[in-house]
Amino acid sequence: MPDAELDGTPSEPSAATPTGPKRRGKVRKRHTVGKVILASVVVLGLTAGLGVAFLYRHLNGNLEVLDPSDQLSNRPDKVVVEGPREPINVLVMGSDSRDGAGNNIDGLTGGGERSDTTILLHVSADRKRAYGISIPRDLLIDRPECKKENGDTIPAHAGAMWNEAFAVGGPTCTMQQFEQITGVRLDHFVKVDFEGFRGMVDAIGGVEMCVPEDIDDPAHNIHIPAGTRKLKGNEALNYVRERYVVGDGSDVGRMKRQQAFIASMAHQVVTAGTLARPDRLVRFLDSATKSLTVDPGLKNVVKIAELGNQFKSIGLDNIQFLTIPIMAAPSDPNRLAFVQPQANQVWEKVRKDQPLTRRLSSDVISAGDLPGASQSSSPSTSADPSGTPSGSTSSSPSSTPDDEASKQALANAGLCV
Repeated sequence: MPDAELDGTPSEPSAATPTGPKRRGKVRKRHTVGKVILASVVVLGLTAGLGVAFLYRHLNGNLEVLDPSDQLSNRPDKVVVEGPREPINVLVMGSDSRDGAGNNIDGLTGGGERSDTTILLHVSADRKRAYGISIPRDLLIDRPECKKENGDTIPAHAGAMWNEAFAVGGPTCTMQQFEQITGVRLDHFVKVDFEGFRGMVDAIGGVEMCVPEDIDDPAHNIHIPAGTRKLKGNEALNYVRERYVVGDGSDVGRMKRQQAFIASMAHQVVTAGTLARPDRLVRFLDSATKSLTVDPGLKNVVKIAELGNQFKSIGLDNIQFLTIPIMAAPSDPNRLAFVQPQANQVWEKVRKDQPLTRRLSSDVISAGDLPGASQSSSPSTSADPSGTPSGSTSSSPSSTPDDEASKQALANAGLCV
């Protein structure tokens, strides 16, 4: 689906207008599993030239390629921006399928495939900032008509949950839904499964997280002691999918912990010698490519390397993760709705490739300033979410109401503050 090559060619301005959810959808009572996905594989592309020519055939053979071009319709145009390149928008989706080696982690049966994690990764045209914007699975929207891979049409559904699109039509239906609701044109997509996530975490020696209290969930056989340490294997997977006994028990809290985990994973890849260790780099790439389904624009490691060479100027502080503005749905307090006009303003900023203001990104987690991390070990030397240069976060003598609100959001999610 390479509408824009990796070096970018400007196209016509967009006239697309996003719409918000209006009506209540049917509540599906199903045990679902949250899933962190590989924004970090793109981050790896941002920070390395990927000198792995000797692994070219092997790694390319791992990738599964899906061309969604025939399933996407009425697509928004990309807005022309100044500069020699275009911004890049990648929709990252997690799959909770139990099919495939290593994916049946909890003995659940019933088949099918769902996605409880959707993140838009937006990389600016000047290659100086990247946003990972999470969209909750419980968000109520008016799902547009979409097509399956075999060409069958899936009717539109008013008041549907966001993750229903993936369940009924896979990645292409989610992409169609995303583009029609946000007006943001996608350049690429990435889908990753459980085993791939676990393999990537282990390949880099684990991911450090601060767990403020013991996590003890006997109903789902999840037990993680409090403390700051590296999480690996099933423990890492259990951490990012746990919901019920952490923080306020909400799926929004779980999503925020997933953002923190991905940010820490990106930090680990960049700063902990992964790129300089051929053994770790090869294991990471092997796990990543085996777990990914991508569009033809990312069909081989050379394409990822070309992408990577364009991102070397992005600092860790400018790789930031946030949640689209949301609130309890008026039709159902157990579901979510966009907060307007803020949500539309976020998508408008993305379409126009403009920095997000602090008002639109109050819950940011950056790869350079991790929850619970020592401030002395992660100084901020780049920019805040508004795009304004900032100094070290540790030198600030006082906090603002926005800072206090962000700390409270982290605490509600079960993260260290």
